[in-house]
Amino acid sequence: MSALVRVENLKKYFPIRKGLLRREVGSVHAVDGVSFEIKKGETLGLVGESGCGKSTTGRTFLRVYEPTDGKMMYDGVDLASLNAVEMRKMRRKLQMIFQDPYASLNPRMKVLDIVGESLIVHKLATGKEVQARVEELLTLVGLNPAFANRYPHEFSGGQRQRIGIARALSLQPEFIICDEPISALDVSVQAQVINLLEDLQEEFGLTYLFIAHDLSMVRHISDRVAVMYLGGIVELADKDDLYEEPLHPYSQALLSAVPIPDPVAEEGRRRVLLKGDVPSPINPPSGCRFHTRCPIAETICVEKRPEQREVKANHFVSCHLVDAEEVVA
Repeated sequence: MSALVRVENLKKYFPIRKGLLRREVGSVHAVDGVSFEIKKGETLGLVGESGCGKSTTGRTFLRVYEPTDGKMMYDGVDLASLNAVEMRKMRRKLQMIFQDPYASLNPRMKVLDIVGESLIVHKLATGKEVQARVEELLTLVGLNPAFANRYPHEFSGGQRQRIGIARALSLQPEFIICDEPISALDVSVQAQVINLLEDLQEEFGLTYLFIAHDLSMVRHISDRVAVMYLGGIVELADKDDLYEEPLHPYSQALLSAVPIPDPVAEEGRRRVLLKGDVPSPINPPSGCRFHTRCPIAETICVEKRPEQREVKANHFVSCHLVDAEEVVA
């Protein structure tokens, strides 16, 4: 099956300006050479520490931020090449569920207007049709359709996120970027939202890019997982391969911090503790971005940035020191 989404060497740098004339004196390398594919109906999980560029990757793909370089292909169309009018039409197929359900809903608008706005903008419904469609969408996400005339402050966090999901579904998209959709919710509500996303994916054949911190939740919902560090993807593999046998030193450290609900296994497990702090994206390290914290770094890691290699079937790693022959053996 060919990929619905294909990102090649995507870069997004934010300029740093100083002085009275606002001259550019540097840039923040938020996304620095990211590549991945997502097949139709698949969920790709994107994980990593705060500030590594996960959300920026998603927003750049939707052209909320304009890319600095690279290709962003959707169903064979390069999104970076589209003008404003063409991109607006394309956004009917591409939607986003935002992280903070408190900040992403306009407090001055009723739910009817929040969910129905895109229907009016894209001229898909008018008058009473908007009301009927909004009530249908609210029912779809598990809310009472009578809530259409209420304001966001009248809802709990989980209910607000369901409104955000209804808004994302209003244009009947094919691809949805879920930008940490459960991180601001209570633990008891997180599972409900995840189950809702899975049910909607099965019903409508949706494709997801699921951005999150919670590694156990990512394993539950994703088909494949990409691990991101300081603007780049260091490992990409099927979820079971990645969680059971991570190959990149950073992935090993990240997964060693995930609690195991088995006291015996937890006690016998080896924790990987990283030295130092994450370097600044304003002045990232030379070579491999991880070499300043890597326990096995060598000279080549300082001098040359590793390419993303397929070290075994569908398992990609950006590391000079992972040997494909040793992995296969």
